[in-house]
Amino acid sequence: MSVESVLTPAERQPLKGRAHRLRPVVWIVELRLAETVIAEVGRALAAHELIKVQTVGLDREAREQVYAELCARCGAQPVQHIGKVLVLFRKKPEPDRTTTKRPERNPATRPGKPGRARRPGRRDASQRETRITRTARRGFRSA
Repeated sequence: MSVESVLTPAERQPLKGRAHRLRPVVWIVELRLAETVIAEVGRALAAHELIKVQTVGLDREAREQVYAELCARCGAQPVQHIGKVLVLFRKKPEPDRTTTKRPERNPATRPGKPGRARRPGRRDASQRETRITRTARRGFRSA
């Protein structure tokens, strides 16, 4: 799915299912879209990929106009428009794994992390067995 292409019904269907449980992240109250609203929608799409936008006090034609303008200015795809709720989708770019790959480490050799047996107050297996036999002699069951 590229940003320039229109989503097919088969691509839109799972997005509608994912959007069902979402809550609106942006509320639009007036017909004029401010730059701050466009920026907020862009940030939400960058973070979540699929968002809901709630419109308040706009008639049907105004909502359709706002929906088209949001999609055009944010580079998003229209998924669903039900009543006053608009659903937008913009695919997140895949991160470049070659530059963000961390070197592999052995967890046992990490600096500053002592091993399990070296922590103070830690009992080894022989001390645990002694405790179990003492409680068993007293008539208590050990857990």
